[in-house]
Amino acid sequence: MGSCSTAHIATLLMIVLCSSSSMLLLCEGQQLSTNFYDSSCPDALSTIPTAILTAISEETRMGASLINLHFKDCFVNGGDASVLLDSTSSFESEKDAIQKIGSARGFEVIENAKSKVESICLGVVSCADILAVAARDSSVAVSISKRPVPLATVFS
Repeated sequence: MGSCSTAHIATLLMIVLCSSSSMLLLCEGQQLSTNFYDSSCPDALSTIPTAILTAISEETRMGASLINLHFKDCFVNGGDASVLLDSTSSFESEKDAIQKIGSARGFEVIENAKSKVESICLGVVSCADILAVAARDSSVAVSISKRPVPLATVFS
């Protein structure tokens, strides 16, 4: 099982690194900028990684889960953080949809990061941007360059 997990994580990481620019193209919206919060919330991009790295240090798989959560959000509705919405009496959220039960996790990590950002800049940083930064920081946190990939799968 350990070998499969290592190979799976390495494969997932390679897919993410190769498709990160493609994911940005999937996420629609206004003009994107790497310095969008420099004046409105200058500490946002240093606050988010703290929450993300803490969660990954407690459970390494969380890195892959946060990358997956960002992918699911961008793939379905264009990176609008709709995957984070809670259901109401008149609305079934993506999070609670039967198709997603058990396939998406890490919501509490994003909520924790959002809470930390809100404590320094109330109502400024979008959940979609926190999710995007969380995915980026997760890919960095779990990457090990030239990670050995166990081989020798035999099909009969």
